[in-house]
Order: sequence, then structure tokens, then C-alpha cells
Amino acid sequence: MFNFVWDIKNRQFMRLWWAQLISQFGDRINQMALIGLIAERTPGSAMNLAKILSFTIIPVFIVGPVAGAYIDRWDKRKTLFVCDILRGLLVLTIPFIFIYRQSMVPIYIVVFLIFCCSRFYIPAKMSIVPDLVPRENLLMANSLLTTTGMIAFVVGLAAGGLLVDFVGARGGFVADAVTFFASALLIISISRDFNIKLDGNKLLETGREIIKIEQSVWAELKDGLKYLVRTPDIRFVINMFFTLMAAAGAIYVIIIVFIQQTFHTITRDVAILAVFLGIGLFLGALAYGRWGQKMAWYKTIFLCLIAGGLMMVIFALLVETYPNIFMAAGLSLALGLITGPIFIASNTIVHLVSDGQMRGKVFSALEIVMHFAFFVAMLMSAALSEVIARVWILVGVGVLFSGVGVIGLIRYKNGRGLAVDAQNMDNK
Repeated sequence: MFNFVWDIKNRQFMRLWWAQLISQFGDRINQMALIGLIAERTPGSAMNLAKILSFTIIPVFIVGPVAGAYIDRWDKRKTLFVCDILRGLLVLTIPFIFIYRQSMVPIYIVVFLIFCCSRFYIPAKMSIVPDLVPRENLLMANSLLTTTGMIAFVVGLAAGGLLVDFVGARGGFVADAVTFFASALLIISISRDFNIKLDGNKLLETGREIIKIEQSVWAELKDGLKYLVRTPDIRFVINMFFTLMAAAGAIYVIIIVFIQQTFHTITRDVAILAVFLGIGLFLGALAYGRWGQKMAWYKTIFLCLIAGGLMMVIFALLVETYPNIFMAAGLSLALGLITGPIFIASNTIVHLVSDGQMRGKVFSALEIVMHFAFFVAMLMSAALSEVIARVWILVGVGVLFSGVGVIGLIRYKNGRGLAVDAQNMDNK
């Protein structure tokens, strides 16, 4: 795989690859800097953390559904370059202008704009790959981007957590801006003919086409949502993803503040536990892909829900009683191992039962559903944390998680199994 990257024929892709690694690394530093900023201003406030993180999610609903339509009309290399430069400049306004002000409103606006740019950056990055590598190398290129991207995610969390804990949120934002500018330099160094002649009539015509495409995108998203509701197996997956993301949203800000207050650090221990959780998710997905095919999909999902909920209860109670970072890291790894197969099984069901022409719409609609569940649950749990101890919110989410798994297992075992499971068993 790495020989492919260093092959002189793929040096243009190599620059994109490095840019992606640096950019994803910077994204994690940004995440830790935001957490650190709230911890510095209002220590222990889950609601204020939820507020600022909300502005990283809202662009998914506003920009995400239509970004692809614009990307198809724009120069992808220039789009990537402009997004990196804009994000770098926007990030720099936080430590040098807005961090000294009492009001958080300007920072909310900056964070919102940064993540609006990110919604254009992601599809542009994936769309430019076929332009940089031969068709026969596409699988290798995408595998490399995904695998090394996960490594950058984990390393970025660890480095970002240690950096912000050591130099504070201000230094974290500066480091994040540097990664954006470095990524932009790599992107603009990609040698391709991107010269565009500015023709007024052509621009006007393109603008009209974009408006039509945007209207079409919203119509297709609506069709995708209808298809989700009509198809029983996909409706099952919606419920699972909604449950998973609601649980993730409910514990996200709560567990961050819980760890901060338990271990008396700002981002260091949050990053360590996030790294172990990420490793667990990765290993759990690998293990399921290797040995989990013989079990019915619904059994895998519900058994993992039950075990994952119990593990969350154990994590909350043990860490609250015995605050040991090594024990907490082991529990985080176990939680990832247990819940990782749920995502693989659910995504596989969508692939198996979706009509080929509806698959893109289904995944677009699923993304909206998942982010909506996460967003609403995060705000609700943050509000509850003002009156209920955080450890009991984590325990409550774990109990609900397991309860959903038990009810689902009983229900589907009593004759309501998935059609795709029946087909899968017949094939075996």
C-alpha cells in the first residue's frame, strides 16, 4: 500500500494524502481546543459545552444536503484550497480577537462558519481522487485514505489533548490554523490544469443550474426519507442508528465533563479515553468482519446493545468510585469492542436491502437522521445535568441502551426477524 503512495506516478495523490492527514490531525486539535476553551471559561458546564458543539453539527443540516451539487460545478482543487485557507483564518480569529471577549456569540459564529467550510471540503476531497489516480488504483487509494485517516484521528486526539492541556485552548487554536495552512500549500501544489475563463453568461447559466440541482437534491432527500420509512429492514436500521446516535449524543458532553472533574484535567484524560474507545471500535469492527457473519444481523445488533449498555453502567460506577485512568482506558476499549459490530451490521443491512439507485439517497437521509438524534439528545442531557448528577445520567443511558436491546431481541426472536437475515441463512 505504501509503495503505491511513493510511486512517482502517484505523487499528485501523495500530496492530497498528506494534506488529508494534516487536516484531520488539525480537526482533532480543534475539537480539543473547543473543549479546553469551555473548561477554561465555565468549568464543569455541560450545557455550555453542548452549545458550542451544536454549532459544529448545525452545518450538517443546512449545508450538507446541497454541498455535493455545488462541488460538482466547482473546481475541486481550488475548493479544497479555499476551504483550508478560510478555515485557517477563521480559527486564528478565536485566539487573537474573540477569546478575550466576554460574549461567546462571535466564537459560535466562527465555529459555525468553519464547519460550513468543512461540509464542502469533505465531498470535494473524495471527488478529486479519481482525477489523481488511474482507475485500477482507485480501491487502493480509497483504502489508504480511510485507513490512514483513522490513524490521524486517533493520533490527533492524543496529541491535541496533551497540547491543549499543556499550552491551553489558545495554543490549540493556533496549532490548528497551522495545520490548515500546511494542508492548503500541499493542495495548491497539485499540478493540474485548473485554469478557468470567467465568462459572465456562463457563470449566470451555471448559477441557474446550481439552483435547479439544489432543488433536486432536496427532492431526492425527501424521496430517500420516504424510502426509509417504507422498507421494513431499512426502517429497522433507522431505529438502530437513531438509538445509537441518541445514546452517543446523550453521553457525549456529559462524559467529557465527568472525566474532567473525575481526573482533574482539561483535555489530557478525555483524549486518552477517546483514543482507547476508537481503538476498540476499530478492533470490534475487524473482529466482527472476520468471525461474526454466522450470526443473524438482528441478534448481533441487539446483543451488542445489551452488552454496550451494561458496559456503560459499569464504566460510570467504577470510574466514579475508583478514579483510575488505566482502568478507565480498559473499560473504554471494551466499550468500543462491544459496540463496533453494531455499525458494521447496520450498514451492511442497508447495502443488502437498498435498491442500487436509492443507496445514495438512503445514506444521505440516514446522515440527517443520525445527526438530528445526536444533536437533540446532546442538548437534552446537557440540560438534565444541571439538576441530575452526571454519573446517574450515564447510568440511565446505559440502562436504556440495554433495555432497547432486550426488547428488540425478544420482539425479533418471536417471529419478527429481518427479511435479510432469512435470505442470509438460506444462502448459508
